[in-house]
Amino acid sequence: MADVEIDSECSNINQMILCRQKQVALLKTLMGEPSQPTCPSVFIYGHGATGKTLVVSTLLKTMSLPHAIVNCIECQSSRQLLVRILDQVANHEPRPENNYCSLNRCENMSVFVRLLKKTIEERGIQDQTVYIVLDKAERLRNMDANILPAFLNLSQLSGCNVCVVLLSQIVWEKFLFGFGSNFFEPFVMHFPDYTKNELLQIIAKDTPEGYSADFYSSYVNLLMSIFYMVCRDLNEIRHLAQLNFPKYVEPITKGEATERDSHKLWRHIEPHLKKALQTVYLREVTSEQWEKYQLGEISQQGLPSQPSSLSSRAQIELPFYSKYLLIAAYLASYNPARYDRRFFSKHHGKIKKSAVNRKKETSHQLLGPKAFPLDRLMAIFYSIVDSRVAPTANVFSQISSLVTLQLLAQVGHEDQLDTPKYKCTVSLEFIRSIARTVSFDVIRYLYDFVK
Repeated sequence: MADVEIDSECSNINQMILCRQKQVALLKTLMGEPSQPTCPSVFIYGHGATGKTLVVSTLLKTMSLPHAIVNCIECQSSRQLLVRILDQVANHEPRPENNYCSLNRCENMSVFVRLLKKTIEERGIQDQTVYIVLDKAERLRNMDANILPAFLNLSQLSGCNVCVVLLSQIVWEKFLFGFGSNFFEPFVMHFPDYTKNELLQIIAKDTPEGYSADFYSSYVNLLMSIFYMVCRDLNEIRHLAQLNFPKYVEPITKGEATERDSHKLWRHIEPHLKKALQTVYLREVTSEQWEKYQLGEISQQGLPSQPSSLSSRAQIELPFYSKYLLIAAYLASYNPARYDRRFFSKHHGKIKKSAVNRKKETSHQLLGPKAFPLDRLMAIFYSIVDSRVAPTANVFSQISSLVTLQLLAQVGHEDQLDTPKYKCTVSLEFIRSIARTVSFDVIRYLYDFVK
């Protein structure tokens, strides 16, 4: 009966996640039964958008296994990382109702091991395997030197059945430098890039309502004939397919063609796809701006036909990710760092300032921008951009571009490569105009404007 249930679970997961049957089967074998001791650590690597996080998270949720999934890039320090893991293992979620407080304070790995064991005992899950998944695990290399070895030895240190899963875009050998060999090496798995046929199979599942699966599949095949040589990222190709499909079926909606007129539809869409090829990955314009450009309302450079001001011109010329980076930089410059968690938590609520504090505090807008570290900028950036796009562009090069454009200013010496600090130099009016182009309510996230 157990084998039948396992086969049924694998079958259901394979229906939800296409083209990853081998990886699902291998992970299921490693996990075994919930009560069985499992591999202390697993290292999964592969390029972005290859299904690493999706496969692991789907497996854990489908099988109802106790787990914690934390994106390391959202944690500015090892202390914040450890606290988030403990909260998730305890099924505790910081919310407005509990004043965004965590259950425990955890300053170091020694305290974390003790609290983890205590949390597992309090939940009564000593007989089950607890999975701790660390996404973007390459960031662990920039934290305390004992963090990575301790995670790899966590099962032995805690005396509990714990499996740590590391998800990364770099190979395991790049983790070994500087850590010695005083830990158990993890079981290493590789998620290869999707082949052309696999990409086609996955994206074809997104067939819009009112069109046949064969018709949409042929459209995606045409799309990939242009983009596959320069872009093999699933998220980007899927984004391009959804963005350009309305233009592809425009002759059909106008009654000038049918689904069978593939040559006519191809001649109609081909020039637009070749223009889109110039901005692949960068997403220099939003989906709304691209649609307006296709309708002739915006010029080829992404500028309005009659730009009204210098700020209007600048906001359109910025690449899409640069706009979010600039917004994140402004928020980091004018918000107290202690309120980041409340503003950018996934379940944030209203933040109320008491009348006493309001009298004592001076407006941060009047005090001017404060310097902030790169880690804080990236944490805010990934928090505000996560639900809209998959960050695949080289965002660090765009930070340099913002400094060159004097929209950001680097603080301190240029040789401080390990901890660079920046200030945002733009005005509130300018950042509001930038935020409007990406439909982001920046006022909602500014401390000075919280009522």
